[in-house]
Amino acid sequence: MMRDKLEQLAKKLEGTLYTDDTMRTLYATDASAYREMPLAVAIPQHIGDLKTLISFARENKTSLIPRTAGTSLAGQVVGNGIITDVSRNFTKILELNTAENWVRVQPGVIRDELNMFLKPHGFYFGPETSTANRAMIGGMVGNNSCGSNSVVYGSTREHLLEVKALLSNGEEVTFGILDPETFHQKCEGPDTLETRIYKQIRTSLSNHSYQDEIRKEFPKKSIPRRNTGYAVDMLLDTAPFTTGTEDFNFCKLIAGSEGTLAFLTEIKLHIDPLPPKEVGLLCIHFNSIDESLRANVMVMEYKPSASELIDHYILECTKDNIEQSKNRFFVQGDPGAILVVEFCRNTREEIIEITGKVEATLRAAGLGLHFPLLFGDDSKKIWALRKAGLGLLSNLPGDEKAVPVIEDTAVAVEDLPAFIRDFNEILKEYDLYAVHYAHAGSGEIHLRPIINLKTEAGNLLFRKIAEEIATLVKKYHGSLSGEHGDGRLRGEFIKQMVGDKNYELLRQIKYTWDPENIFNPNKIVDTPSMNSMLRYEPGQKTPELKTIFHFPEQTMLQHAEQCNGSGDCRKTELSGGTMCPSYMATRNEKDTTRARANILREFLTHSNKQNRFDHKEIYEVLDLCLACKGCKSECPSNVDMAKLKMEFLQHYYDANGVPFRSKLIGNFSKLSALAALTPGIYNALIKNNFTGGIIRKLSGFAAKRSLPGMHNITLRKWFYEKWPQEKKGPVGTKKVYLFCDEFTNYNDTAIGIKAVQLLHRLGYDVQMTEHPESARAYMSKGLLRKARDIAENNVRIFSTVINENIPLLGVEPSAILSFRDEYPDLVRENLRQQAKDLARNVFLVDEFLAAEADKGNVTAAQFTGSKQHIKLHGHCQQKALSSALHSKKILSLPQNYTVEVIPSGCCGMAGSFGYEKEHYDLSMQIGELVLFPAVRSAAADTIIAAPGTSCRHQVKDGTGVKALHPIEILYNSLV
Repeated sequence: MMRDKLEQLAKKLEGTLYTDDTMRTLYATDASAYREMPLAVAIPQHIGDLKTLISFARENKTSLIPRTAGTSLAGQVVGNGIITDVSRNFTKILELNTAENWVRVQPGVIRDELNMFLKPHGFYFGPETSTANRAMIGGMVGNNSCGSNSVVYGSTREHLLEVKALLSNGEEVTFGILDPETFHQKCEGPDTLETRIYKQIRTSLSNHSYQDEIRKEFPKKSIPRRNTGYAVDMLLDTAPFTTGTEDFNFCKLIAGSEGTLAFLTEIKLHIDPLPPKEVGLLCIHFNSIDESLRANVMVMEYKPSASELIDHYILECTKDNIEQSKNRFFVQGDPGAILVVEFCRNTREEIIEITGKVEATLRAAGLGLHFPLLFGDDSKKIWALRKAGLGLLSNLPGDEKAVPVIEDTAVAVEDLPAFIRDFNEILKEYDLYAVHYAHAGSGEIHLRPIINLKTEAGNLLFRKIAEEIATLVKKYHGSLSGEHGDGRLRGEFIKQMVGDKNYELLRQIKYTWDPENIFNPNKIVDTPSMNSMLRYEPGQKTPELKTIFHFPEQTMLQHAEQCNGSGDCRKTELSGGTMCPSYMATRNEKDTTRARANILREFLTHSNKQNRFDHKEIYEVLDLCLACKGCKSECPSNVDMAKLKMEFLQHYYDANGVPFRSKLIGNFSKLSALAALTPGIYNALIKNNFTGGIIRKLSGFAAKRSLPGMHNITLRKWFYEKWPQEKKGPVGTKKVYLFCDEFTNYNDTAIGIKAVQLLHRLGYDVQMTEHPESARAYMSKGLLRKARDIAENNVRIFSTVINENIPLLGVEPSAILSFRDEYPDLVRENLRQQAKDLARNVFLVDEFLAAEADKGNVTAAQFTGSKQHIKLHGHCQQKALSSALHSKKILSLPQNYTVEVIPSGCCGMAGSFGYEKEHYDLSMQIGELVLFPAVRSAAADTIIAAPGTSCRHQVKDGTGVKALHPIEILYNSLV
């Protein structure tokens, strides 16, 4: 019956309604510990669709759960109704008024992208979450978000001027500032739901018993982060209820209401002038957390713009994180805690002066070990490290995790040291410890104890800790939620936090606004038990999965479970980075790395099949993963979705057979060897429209995609037959081996030749040996058993000749970096240590030459003095596992060469992905995000550089421009 009704609803919407199990599963979780299967997922096109959805929910006794980026940490956007995702179509910045300092936006506008829009006008929206590059304004209003700089800018509530919204009966209303006279007029209006809402609040807040109870029970006013329940304490402190205060505005209540009162369609925000340009971070090292918090009280007297805590657990996690290990350069030794104190001033001298005073004060009090002061790009790296804290905590191997249970408590800054001491004493009673990080300057430390929620004992402990800490927070007159909201996690304790009478007032508000309970029910009021509807059921077992890849210290499922839903994979191309290229193009939740982790977790946990991988639903969700490896470095939890996809495909093929095209691509090296016997004939066939079209059709390749040609000689043949005669000059003293990968050997031979010649000219003795291909094509198509045999052969061969003095170098990033990335986990256990040892001495040629330049072994004097501008596009795997900056460094060796790194993510080709007919359009769409426009806008004499063979092919097909490998450019610049 309901299915029929949903089908009829889908026909009425101009947007999309999903009722399939896959999409419902992907929206069953957010960034919290909760999971509940929704009835459906709606992607509304416009306000008319929202009205239709509201009407349907009322008529069918179901609910709507408003959702933007889905990064809520307390289960706010989890529910059994219709998830209503406005992140795709409600994304317009509608109006800017610089004279009055406000901007009007739709709820799906991303916070950082709003600030990109405002910056040229000299303005800034202050509240900043750690998720700011994907968090949306609607969600920030719902949670009343703030962040590191809240000591200056406060929370979203302080900036919310006006909203347009739909009430639960479909009425369109506007809530904004009202003087007392206008407020009373609203209360005496016609009998509409809007009028009843105003009457209810006037009656309740005019009642002295309510006034006394609110002032007695709500958190201290000195705590800036008060997010417990509906903000009736804030409304009480407005006219007409309290004299001498600001005018009434229902926006104070709407901020932090978690979508339970109305559905927002437009949001008007106060904006501030841009902050001073000079920013300095004083990164104070301490022996312990207690020392840092006592110092924090003193630090706040100097009015910093932020004071953020990073504890030693997070600092430990950063050591093994590819991206964040680069950002801990300022850490000296192993401190117990670091306080990152930010000062914004007009000049660097002012910052140096005030931080000097801070250091003197703390040293006089015997607090602090090391006081590095950092500016510029260094400060950006430190904030990236701090913001990665949440995701880093998911890296703990096994089933024990740092769980979000009491991670959002806020107390007065002066109470914080004592509160944390009491907090840790409670944990000691349960033999637990917590990770401590975040907003010391605002009296809010994110605290996450390590608990295994898959066990019965862990589930009960989850609840017990919540109960004890709620009592402790009440003792300090604090707020159980400072910025993350109540949601499913804390809603149950609101009555304890504000008292019975106030809780009934909150219920009155909810059911006056929403009599049918259709807007995000069971949040803030009438919330079920906080240890129910979790991602993991008590007593849930982690199934043993026999995999080909080795997953160190965990299973494949546990690796997927590292994804906590923080949504870093939802950032757009405007934020930079690689992850996740398919989402950047489609803006579909299904195409996020998070969705892929969710679908794997769901089926690998709950499948009843003997082969748990044998599910088409997993295949469909993983299909648009380009295996770019962006997630391996950019995801703070380091979820390596490319590795997970490869593993999945092998087992899926075991059950369903290997598709012809996958066999074709996997056997690229063998087929290329055949084509290389008669390269002229092969090239003629693929370039001829008729025969080339047949080849594409039979192969399943896109008709519009050009096919890679075959060089007239292989690199290996040239090296052994031609190079000995062509070689001139003395042989270098430093021996290096060149890995003859299959792409350079057959297609990009000219680049391989130049690599040999360049290394020789620079004084290196280039060697080559007999070895198999890289197995990259086999791995990319999930043919892991074949890939493993090749990897093991390569490890055996090169382990005998490669060491710290004789490196193995490669031209093609995806091939050579396999030695560092996949091989150590792909080979069997008896070769694993050899593979790890070998990996330490394997480098891209770019990477090797950059290191040699740092040592002074390669210098500018060896290259031309001519001027040249270069635009560089880095290869995805190079960026994830090495750095595109190595290519930039070697291209900058000629003293008058300038190199501009294109801020592109994936080019969209990704090996065979862009060739495949069903992926071609998306491939080109990804290229059009940043890369193609950057290439087209380049001056005619600018050289486009790209280390990857797929990238160069994509640039040629997408723009008609021939990109060069950095090695070609550097060789051509030799004197």
